[in-house]
Amino acid sequence: MSNSELLAIILKSGTVAENAISLSQRVLSQFDLKQLSAVDSAQLMKIHGIKSGKAAQIVACFELARRLESFDSSPKFRINSPEDVYRKLYPAMRESKKEYFVELCLDTKNHVIKEETISIGTLNANIVHPREVFRAAMISSAAHIIVAHNHPSGDPAPSREDIEITKKLVETGKIMGIEILDHVIIGDCRHFSMKEGGHI
Repeated sequence: MSNSELLAIILKSGTVAENAISLSQRVLSQFDLKQLSAVDSAQLMKIHGIKSGKAAQIVACFELARRLESFDSSPKFRINSPEDVYRKLYPAMRESKKEYFVELCLDTKNHVIKEETISIGTLNANIVHPREVFRAAMISSAAHIIVAHNHPSGDPAPSREDIEITKKLVETGKIMGIEILDHVIIGDCRHFSMKEGGHI
């Protein structure tokens, strides 16, 4: 089944079948599938024939897909590798045009007990202070933490600043008695582990 046919199924409610197919083709002529997953209702309603109800349906479908991608049926999500960090955070980060610096607070068995957004930056900059990172860890009584952030450019290669903040957090963690297990950079369908890269 093609993308336009799938979209037509979403749009078909209250619309003649032929019109739903035409409408779906009109939408996909303006946005490719990745772009469509990131648009909001207001942008969709600029397309002739898309009313608020249909725009909300499309947005909701993509949001459900994002949540399903990172869904784990176990009571607590366990982190065993940088791939687990990527799998948990990528769905929410992949369309972001800003840098999100996120902390995963873990118990002694590396189950996530809290996920906290520490800061939101601009397209290519983020301000992170160790006190904010370790405040969240202490409040949740974390045994370890993993930090992660996205690169909106899609390239997860670490910058000099990324390496510096990692070293600063690791040193602070030693003083606080809360180990930084990794710093994972999320790119477009790929990631970089500071630990695997030798920076931790």
